[in-house]
Amino acid sequence: MPIGVFARRTGLTPSALRFYADSGLLPPAEVDPASGYRYYGADQVARATALRRLREIAMPLTAARAVLDAGPDEASRLIDEHVAKVLGDAAAVQRKAASIKSSLADVPSLPVAALKGPVLADAIEQVLAAAVREPGMPVLGALRVEATQEAVTLTATDRYRLSTRTLVPAEAGATAWAATVSGDELRAAVADIRRSALVRVEATPHGCRLRMADREDRYCRLLSEEFPDHRSMLGSLPEVTTRVTVAKGLLRRALEETPGERVTLRATRRGLNVLTTDDEHPGVPLTATVTGRDLRISFELTTLYPAVSTAIGPDVMLDLRGPEQPATIRSADRGDLTTLAMPVRSDHSA
Repeated sequence: MPIGVFARRTGLTPSALRFYADSGLLPPAEVDPASGYRYYGADQVARATALRRLREIAMPLTAARAVLDAGPDEASRLIDEHVAKVLGDAAAVQRKAASIKSSLADVPSLPVAALKGPVLADAIEQVLAAAVREPGMPVLGALRVEATQEAVTLTATDRYRLSTRTLVPAEAGATAWAATVSGDELRAAVADIRRSALVRVEATPHGCRLRMADREDRYCRLLSEEFPDHRSMLGSLPEVTTRVTVAKGLLRRALEETPGERVTLRATRRGLNVLTTDDEHPGVPLTATVTGRDLRISFELTTLYPAVSTAIGPDVMLDLRGPEQPATIRSADRGDLTTLAMPVRSDHSA
């Protein structure tokens, strides 16, 4: 087929096809010796289409050639390597850009607090389990940081879960400070934070700087969007009607083994039973301490499981307020990490 027809079949421009032919990546099947016209075969469409798609993800020509000439497994590995490099380069550029922006304002940074690095890293990962990347609402993927001289509180929410953890600073800052920090940039800094004995958090007009001994400072952007009013929601929660204390490992295993996307907890004086919402399976009975009234409550597995798995300690406590009220999940003996999980409506009564 002539080069124009082949171009339309593959989504490549004629000029791009000439370039790839000259580079040896996609030579034409035939070249008319008199006119120099290039002709391509139908069996070249797949290679040309693959080449176009590789170039769309900014793969260099040498790497694209290696992918096209490799078997499926090797090609997948090379693509993964390229994507990892692109993401790493983008993250490095973002960090550098944030650092440059922070230096543009001739405003000294404000010391917020000094925290133990491993503790702060764990807290960031635990709390951000309740965050979500949602187009148009970046605040739902962020971390709310509220610091006083007595405590630093981290909070995240995706509207179905809300996690909050309070840390005691190793060194307190001079004044109170509160801001909403990019969750993605904090996640990217976690490895460095965990390897630092002490992390000093400093506030700037548009971000927070994490200072670590023997490591490059990390800078995370602040978001201007208003964070959900979680304090009003926490303050308006009804009284707890049912309290369940159960081994974290047993409950987590039961959730993993229960089929379906939803799970129902039935709490009675005899213990806790983990059921599917349709009752097609007998459920998993668990030894648990239950106080208050009997209750049946249902959750999406994607809401309940992260709340249980990130809880601190061997036992978790579930504070339940009814089948349509948020449930509180926390350690049975430590209250510094708390997660609220919204139930879903069940067809069964309590």
